[in-house]
Amino acid sequence: MSNLPTVSIFARWPEAGKAKTRLIPAFGPEGAVAVYRKLLVHTLEIVRASGLPFELRATGAGEAEFQEWLGSDVPVAQQGDGDLTAKLQRAPAPGMAIGSDCPGLTPELLQDAAEALTKAPVTIGPASDGGYWLIGYSEPSPWLFEGIAWSTDAVLPATLAACQAHDVAPAMLPELSDVDEPRDLDDWPEFLP
Repeated sequence: MSNLPTVSIFARWPEAGKAKTRLIPAFGPEGAVAVYRKLLVHTLEIVRASGLPFELRATGAGEAEFQEWLGSDVPVAQQGDGDLTAKLQRAPAPGMAIGSDCPGLTPELLQDAAEALTKAPVTIGPASDGGYWLIGYSEPSPWLFEGIAWSTDAVLPATLAACQAHDVAPAMLPELSDVDEPRDLDDWPEFLP
């Protein structure tokens, strides 16, 4: 497969009280950040195993801090200023943007997503909460991220509506769950703090 998409892992520095804040009522700030650390390390392992080019789109700390923690071979780019729309629009194309909180992610799913981009201009991995765990695009597609009410169950419907408005039929991947609330860890005890 030529012109492989870059997997952009969106990540924040694991600072207690600022990462996975919806887990804090159940696990406290330290417990929530411990869950986040495990999820990000897991995501990085999966992306490495996929063989696809990747980068960490980081916020909260610089390249040196992330590389000291995760490895000097991890390419780090800053997310930059602005809201999530602006940050996603800056990710390279062809590319696939993912978060770091999807324990069901596998190398095969990432490879399937990359393969789907050879046939469709957009690929989407829907999340069970109404968002998505992956969005891929074969060329710059800033319209994919405009007017989205992030962190709501309207993300996927709004994204599909944007695709329809641009006459794009996205390739759909299997639905996965991400970790936002304590109950989301019921099936993934290995990620508990």
